[in-house]
Amino acid sequence: MSMAADRSEPGIDPVRRAWLRELGIERLWNLPAGAAASPPLVQTEYGDRGEAEGDRVQPQSGTDAPALADARATPETTEPEAILEPGMALADPASSPAPVDPEQAWTTLEDEVRNCVACGLCKGRTQTVFGTGSRKARWMLVGEAPGEQEDRQGAPFVGRSGKLLDSMLAAIGRSRQADVFIANVIKCRPPGNRDPLPEEVARCSPYLMRQIALLNPDMILVLGRFAAQTLLETDARIGSLRGRVHALSVEGKSVPVVVSYHPAYLLRSPAEKIKAWQDLRLALSVGGA
Repeated sequence: MSMAADRSEPGIDPVRRAWLRELGIERLWNLPAGAAASPPLVQTEYGDRGEAEGDRVQPQSGTDAPALADARATPETTEPEAILEPGMALADPASSPAPVDPEQAWTTLEDEVRNCVACGLCKGRTQTVFGTGSRKARWMLVGEAPGEQEDRQGAPFVGRSGKLLDSMLAAIGRSRQADVFIANVIKCRPPGNRDPLPEEVARCSPYLMRQIALLNPDMILVLGRFAAQTLLETDARIGSLRGRVHALSVEGKSVPVVVSYHPAYLLRSPAEKIKAWQDLRLALSVGGA
């Protein structure tokens, strides 16, 4: 990269640029001229959610979401009879027993997600976004919710943010096809790319927990503040969550969790890429080289 190009790209001071060059990631994560100065992306042609990390509104816990069923004893039997609320034709996905065969378990779960009508997001989706990658991967990446292009293509992290994520993975010798499985907290696109509501999180996040249980990863890399706050059940800002290893209990197993910035945020704030690189190095130290 020429010195002229260095001077023309905004947002990175000389010290951080030297760090990026020393780490060997400056060229790999370089953006086209002017990309760093672009306005925040919301519902763009690339499907990036694109809200600023500090501007998100964290949903509260899902305890206020309406229950899927209650029980009623009848004179004819001592067993409770399930009574579903109107419009709630599906059981809680977390309560459905998974088949013993792993491949069949994945297929069953994917079918459940595809046909899910547990919340109102099903009415506006083109298709669900189940997840992509290797189902034998030792790493799992967790994003937030589908954007416009993700909704159209049925895959997480497409468009500009997806290309940046691919470059980030390539920088540590990994690819989404072979080495990681990528999923979102929410499987359907929220209208206008807004943050999901608490009841939507309560209905959808059990699918993610079952994906984590089936994959049984060695490490989870969480991308974005909303995803981190949902998975770790906290309202802390991402700046206080990244840089250390958290733990998530899944079916009695403690899974290490590393938090980093969403790629859409890095597209708008390229100076923060050095922190994302540090997060990737931390993930490598936890999840194995």
